[in-house]
Amino acid sequence: MNEIQFPGNLLREMREAAPLVQCITNYVAMNIAANVLLAAGASPAMVHAEEEAGEFAGFAGALTVNIGTASPQWIAGMKAAIGGATAARRPWVLDPVAHFATAYRRRATAELLALAPTVIRGNASEIISLAGGTSSAKGVDSRDPVELAEEAANELAERQACVVAVTGATDFVTDGRHAVRLSGGSVLMPKVTALGCSLTCLVGAYVAIRPEDPLSATVAALAHFAVAGERAASGSDGPGSFGWRFVDALAALTPQALDAEARIERL
Repeated sequence: MNEIQFPGNLLREMREAAPLVQCITNYVAMNIAANVLLAAGASPAMVHAEEEAGEFAGFAGALTVNIGTASPQWIAGMKAAIGGATAARRPWVLDPVAHFATAYRRRATAELLALAPTVIRGNASEIISLAGGTSSAKGVDSRDPVELAEEAANELAERQACVVAVTGATDFVTDGRHAVRLSGGSVLMPKVTALGCSLTCLVGAYVAIRPEDPLSATVAALAHFAVAGERAASGSDGPGSFGWRFVDALAALTPQALDAEARIERL
């Protein structure tokens, strides 16, 4: 893959396909993540029980895994789902939320990384730490700038043979060979619970329709989010009004407008 595809084309394809995305995400994120996917044009399913997660992943378009509220039962469901997705050759996305915070999270994340995610999406602190560096964060919020995580993202992408997306004030996406920066969004986005977790699910929707090109798919998902965030912020008085305006903006964005308004820098 030498050229990153125009995000508008992928938005059009994603809406036409309305891919089923299995989202194993945290309790806080379930509702907003489902609403984000529905507004964007995909179909969410919050299926996480070990007894059915693997079977479901076999016919879902993609799987997303978020360790935000990890427990032994949920980790077992994640592994079962990843096994089902892998057997069916479906892509899956890992969101290693605060993986450095406790020994339990570190062990669980190492086990999931060994199962070869298609895409890893995290904030700068999470990606720096995941690559083996030292982060200044102590919880779920990033205390490191995205720029500081770019080298770590490239190293992690090469080591894992996957796409790595670092999201923040600007976004950085790499597969270890090609890289992209995206700007846009709004300072209000971190003030609304679980938007980052929801972005992981949206990456799953785009990767579902372009599993052979996860870099372009990830860039398209991040561009969709950034442009919708910028549009929503223009009429918002604060985080409350931004939240519903953002969901509306995801739904209203057209492929033509996405191509015109996305700010993508190919590196």
